[in-house]
Amino acid sequence: MPNLHVMTGASEIPVVPVVRKINFADLKDALAKGIDDFLAVPTQLIFLAIIYPIVGLFLARLTFGYQVLPLLFPLVAGYALIGPFAAIGLYEMSRQRELGREVSWTDAFGVLRCPSLDAIAAVGFVLMVVFVIWLATALWLYDALFGSAPPDSIGQFLSEVLTTTRGWVLIIAGHALGFLFAVVALTVGVVSFPLLVDRDIGAVVALQTSVRAVLANPLVMAVWGLIVGVSLAIGSLPFFIGLAVVMPVLAHATWHLYRKLVEPAAPRPAGSAV
Repeated sequence: MPNLHVMTGASEIPVVPVVRKINFADLKDALAKGIDDFLAVPTQLIFLAIIYPIVGLFLARLTFGYQVLPLLFPLVAGYALIGPFAAIGLYEMSRQRELGREVSWTDAFGVLRCPSLDAIAAVGFVLMVVFVIWLATALWLYDALFGSAPPDSIGQFLSEVLTTTRGWVLIIAGHALGFLFAVVALTVGVVSFPLLVDRDIGAVVALQTSVRAVLANPLVMAVWGLIVGVSLAIGSLPFFIGLAVVMPVLAHATWHLYRKLVEPAAPRPAGSAV
């Protein structure tokens, strides 16, 4: 039954992956391997240099065009919440490299043949719900402090946010709330998506494994979340162009982090499909 497959994968009896304890050296190694994957496929830079900055600029233009300027920062920050889902094609590229195959950016689309695609979509839906709730919460906070009327100009908006007491309340409370949403997104997505690219185990087991991996390594994963957040903030300047490098490096590194966090399953045959 399709619905059952989404939840449990190919096996009627869920196979629960074994979670490992890791250390900070593992984070460094995962990042190094992520950079190596990125440098190994030069055409990937061209692909991502087109896609990610356009998406980021589209979000910014949408915000200005519809006079919802207060949502610009939440949109950019929330972009990181759905990053694990957006990176599934890059996980597949790293998986292919592990198998010793020649890889190009077109191999990212190989994930469309993944038997867990329905479960990936289900977990992606969970992240999208988190993203929408974050935007609604950010808008509620702004309206509670400044009212529902949009600012007259960018200058007025920046002045109110940066030079008034309620503006600093917005900044502090917004970052605190954003941190909570980021923790949820990290906990849900850091292992579940690469795990589903790797194995057909269903959305429930993937989500549970991701949560168990974070809970088993709270300090290390907190540092990983900090690395991701700082990297994305730097990559967003100027005009999101740096995301063309930051996003793929983090995506590939996340795949290698998953390999360190979860015991491997039996290897697939060399000629098997995704």
